[in-house]
Amino acid sequence: MTKINLVLISILLSVFSSIAQTSKAPELVVQENLNFYNSRNLEGFISSFSDSIVLFSFGKDLPLAKGKEEIRTIYGKLFDESPNLYSTILHRATIGNKVIDHESIVGRRGKTDPIEMVMIYEIKYDKIIKMTILRE
Repeated sequence: MTKINLVLISILLSVFSSIAQTSKAPELVVQENLNFYNSRNLEGFISSFSDSIVLFSFGKDLPLAKGKEEIRTIYGKLFDESPNLYSTILHRATIGNKVIDHESIVGRRGKTDPIEMVMIYEIKYDKIIKMTILRE
């Protein structure tokens, strides 16, 4: 085999390997995460994230949380304080590996009035690697 053929084979194997590792549609990954959120299943919720998950507030440079353990702390407290927590998707858009959800959330920390927010998720290898929250 020529050197060019070996390079081409290597590239093709890399591409096929990436395809095999990203078997789920990004919106399915996000929907599974939302289902865990709505049932306040912390372990399932955390399983949706990559080990290097980063959580941002829209427009801020510094992350609110980095890594699964920081996410676990934030959402564990939220789930404990919000027995009636439930999010309804008002609109979902998917662009490549990014999913944008406009959500209406009730029961957050005992509040009865719904709040609206936009969540932007970035997916890689069937895991959420970045979340950005946009709220009023």
